[in-house]
Amino acid sequence: MSHTLDAAGLDLIFREARSHNGWTDEPLTEAAIHEIYDLAKFGPTSVNMSPARFVWVTSAEGKEKLAGLSSGANGAKILKAAATVIIGYDLDFPETLPRLFPHAPTAKDWFQDPAFAELAAIRNSSLQGAYLILAARALGIDSGPMSGFDNAAVDAAFFAGTKVKSNFICSIGKGSGENLYPRNPRLGFEEANRIV
Repeated sequence: MSHTLDAAGLDLIFREARSHNGWTDEPLTEAAIHEIYDLAKFGPTSVNMSPARFVWVTSAEGKEKLAGLSSGANGAKILKAAATVIIGYDLDFPETLPRLFPHAPTAKDWFQDPAFAELAAIRNSSLQGAYLILAARALGIDSGPMSGFDNAAVDAAFFAGTKVKSNFICSIGKGSGENLYPRNPRLGFEEANRIV
């Protein structure tokens, strides 16, 4: 690839983008949900395992349920946002590897150790959740990731009967700018990097 995003594109995705706490009443269409996922799915994961499973909570009933399982001010954010996505990871992800990583027919056998498989699923679903945020931002849609909720209760309420476990949640929609904190500092290059 020989071209790059211009300054406006980089601002949209990184430099000017913010994690939102307040939301407008603007709905998130099903078409927009598809568009976000259809961009995010192309982000790389180990052996293309793609273990993330996404539950888009948009109904009043679903929002009430999820808000009741969250902590602190997160419940109010969930109720107000157009959608809150539960980013989960599927412990059965090796079953899809013959289709997703076809040039290595034995790839599903690489994850027979349950602890290793779960670590891989958590790591790669976290990547996919980040890709989802970046995809939303690229489409001009705001996000607000959160980790304050009861994972076991969310798993029971939204992933019952599956081998999917919740990783984190992220509200998606049109941010209102309400309760937006000032931009917090980031570590400088010298603090967070070594070139060896």
